[in-house]
Amino acid sequence: MPTVRKGQAPPHLSRAEFHERFIASFRDPAFHKEADALSRIELIAWEAYEDGRKAPVTRPAGAGFADPGYELSVEWLESRERIRATQAAWNEPGTPSRVLLINGSARNDGTCPGEISKTFRLTQLARKEIEAAGIQADVLDLSLLTSSYELRIHPCKACVSTAMPLCHWPCSCYPNHSLGQTGDWMAEIYERWVGAHGVIILTPTYWYQATSPLKLMIDRLVCADGGNPDPTSTHGKKVEEAKALELEGWPYPKHLQGRVYGVAVHGDVAGVEDLRRNLCDWLDWMGLVDAGAQARLDRYIGYYESYASSHEVLDGDTGVQEEVRNVARSVAKAVQLLREGRLTVADSGLKKPRPK
Repeated sequence: MPTVRKGQAPPHLSRAEFHERFIASFRDPAFHKEADALSRIELIAWEAYEDGRKAPVTRPAGAGFADPGYELSVEWLESRERIRATQAAWNEPGTPSRVLLINGSARNDGTCPGEISKTFRLTQLARKEIEAAGIQADVLDLSLLTSSYELRIHPCKACVSTAMPLCHWPCSCYPNHSLGQTGDWMAEIYERWVGAHGVIILTPTYWYQATSPLKLMIDRLVCADGGNPDPTSTHGKKVEEAKALELEGWPYPKHLQGRVYGVAVHGDVAGVEDLRRNLCDWLDWMGLVDAGAQARLDRYIGYYESYASSHEVLDGDTGVQEEVRNVARSVAKAVQLLREGRLTVADSGLKKPRPK
């Protein structure tokens, strides 16, 4: 059995340090009149931190789990049930087809920039094509992370790098009430990915890379690729048990495989090709199927022109507008073939010698 390495975790916060972090959210003078109430709430939060109450409301896992008596988070169980119901509906031939359109830009006019993003406009072009094909369009606007109250995607904690079975499907790292890591949007986003027959990612390029909101979502989807659907098999986050389970032979189940995808990446200086390749490689790895060459797009909009006039440049770039429509048309066609059982993938049925 490999050795479990230790020694990196930060020291426990002192009571004074905890107070400074807790009270930072209540600097508005309007809260001052409730100082006594805040002190009482802070004490409860401190006790939860001291006791490590990650999941304060639990119940026995029940039938269908390796250890039916093991206490699991009720919040996690509820997320699991929604995902299972959504997957069951996805498998039914008579349910409506659905495409998830992901706007990866962090910009919108409800926060500091004061203007919508070009990506949002491209997403709307794609949405109209999907709906024109008689398919439901589910728009996931990741810019809401920058403009909505208490909405967040917490970062991946890299459980999979310790042992794949430690990475639960859906993610069980959050919420963590003892650390105040709550309000995690991914619980909803997992369900929306599962319910999609097709996915289109539309995104700008930030500093040669994916945007912060998009990358947060991507990292948290690692549990969809090989994740463990039974946390009782590792009794929560028991590292030794997870390592032993993987070394016995782990199947690395692909929980989102079989869906089709398209990608539209844009930028104004550099990096669009690399980001498009990275996104497509990632989606391929998870078992999704590309909808053809015209469903994989990278383009510059306003190459080395001023940021201030970029929307006007997009107005005049009818070529890129049509290319984005073609991404959506390709995905719509592939979804129709998928639902009819006529989508052929040449390497389907081949067993990967290196499933990790």
